[in-house]
Amino acid sequence: EAGLYPIVCVGESLEQRELGVTMDLISYQVKAALSGVPAEKMRHVVIAYEPIWAIGTGKTATAEQAGEGCEAIARVARSATIQYGGSMNAKNAHELLAQPDVDGGLIGGASLKAPDFVEIVNAANQE
Repeated sequence: EAGLYPIVCVGESLEQRELGVTMDLISYQVKAALSGVPAEKMRHVVIAYEPIWAIGTGKTATAEQAGEGCEAIARVARSATIQYGGSMNAKNAHELLAQPDVDGGLIGGASLKAPDFVEIVNAANQE
């Protein structure tokens, strides 16, 4: 109502991933976060798949894992913008952004290093 566009972050712990509940958990998190959001507002929503085990650890999901997490989001919220947010950097951005359901990246520390950030921007503009 105030014109803000939220970024909703969803993801799993390493234990949850190892238990094999990642996709169900992400779907549940997205459904719960978007409860009551009218369809016409969905194009203003950004949802980031950010596995908890990758935040600030330097660990990154494989491109396949990132793609699966973003695919789980897309099944529930197709019209939202979907980003990957688990330690995307200059070295892995091309591969992560090449995944079909990854629309962009939620960049943390790599945004503070101009040459690295330029590489990420270039990866986002790949054809």
